[in-house]
Amino acid sequence: MEQVIESATPGRNKAMIKAFIFVAFVIIAIYIIKFTPVKGYLTAEALGNFLNTAGLWAPLVFVFVYAAGVCLFVPGTLLTGIGAAIFGAYWGFLYVWLGAMVGASAAFWIGRTLGREFAASLIGDKLKKYDDSIERNGFAATLYLRLLYFPFTPMNFGMGLTKVRFWDYFFGTGLGIIVGTFIFTFFIGTLKDVWVSQNWGELLSFKVFFSIGLFVFSLFIPKIIKKIKGEQ
Repeated sequence: MEQVIESATPGRNKAMIKAFIFVAFVIIAIYIIKFTPVKGYLTAEALGNFLNTAGLWAPLVFVFVYAAGVCLFVPGTLLTGIGAAIFGAYWGFLYVWLGAMVGASAAFWIGRTLGREFAASLIGDKLKKYDDSIERNGFAATLYLRLLYFPFTPMNFGMGLTKVRFWDYFFGTGLGIIVGTFIFTFFIGTLKDVWVSQNWGELLSFKVFFSIGLFVFSLFIPKIIKKIKGEQ
């Protein structure tokens, strides 16, 4: 019996050390965004000027910046809005989606590597059935939560603490964020085009009304999903 306890202790200690590193990472990430000069780059103008120095590599740099921002707990809506304002509705959508996917994958990996062992040790019998369920239905669970607009970054790290398979999480995320990402980038990108052209008459154009309609519709997506889910 003592041998079993002794063999389990190193594993427990290792899990606790990883968990401590994970918590420290989260605290440092939030500190960097809140209290360092990095905060000053989180505007379309500042980041746009920075990307201008990258030339043809600007889209790739933006994807990296977006991914890093996700891991540093920068709000996804802020990063998405900046991407749409810099690159426009269509290219902005592509670069934002790619950045979100890279960031979501990196945050998941951090959560899985540093926090999963400790989280598993805390799961009791009641929670274990949910953990097992999300392993079996990982794609559907991830897709459902993404369509509900569950907070992006917390979910990335949180899913890493569960038993969900990475590829279920990856494809569920990729599909689940497409609609919301396109609607938001199309809305911001359209308004940006009007602002740049200074042709205020375009505010009455079909494209502007369509983008506003999509944006308003997106606000009701979570309610629609919940209602469909409740009727099944």
